[in-house]
Amino acid sequence: MLKAIHFFFVFCVFIICSTSFSQDFEAFRIQYEKAIEDEDTCKMLIEQFKIKEKKNELKSVELAYLGALETIWAKHVFNPFSKLKTFKKGKEKIEAAIKQAPNDIEIYYLRLSVQKNAPSFLGYNNHIKEDTAFIKKNRHLVTSVILNKHITSLLNE
Repeated sequence: MLKAIHFFFVFCVFIICSTSFSQDFEAFRIQYEKAIEDEDTCKMLIEQFKIKEKKNELKSVELAYLGALETIWAKHVFNPFSKLKTFKKGKEKIEAAIKQAPNDIEIYYLRLSVQKNAPSFLGYNNHIKEDTAFIKKNRHLVTSVILNKHITSLLNE
């Protein structure tokens, strides 16, 4: 019952976030951080982004979030081959988002977050210095309080 209530809450928050992207994206950023540790939140957010993806409605930053969520989801997958496949799909989405919006600091934040937390044997750590430098150079452009908090935390890891 508690899981159902939690699932409903996450669903409602995401629907609210979806209705006005820039104004309410802060709430989504909070949910993203929860998704790192909470399997249900991660699954819910992935499902919502996949709906938008099927309709070709994903903005570049949303594609990056979907990719980051998929890399997170890989830790919840049991089969090692499925883990690798899931992680790779997420990584490809993040890289595609960088190509679509090469100046979006939030996408660089997401890639850096994934690369700093991915196991080294996956080989997804070749942009850590570059992303760190880009974020530090352009951080003054970030207007989101939540994103600034997340960036500070990530850079201090």
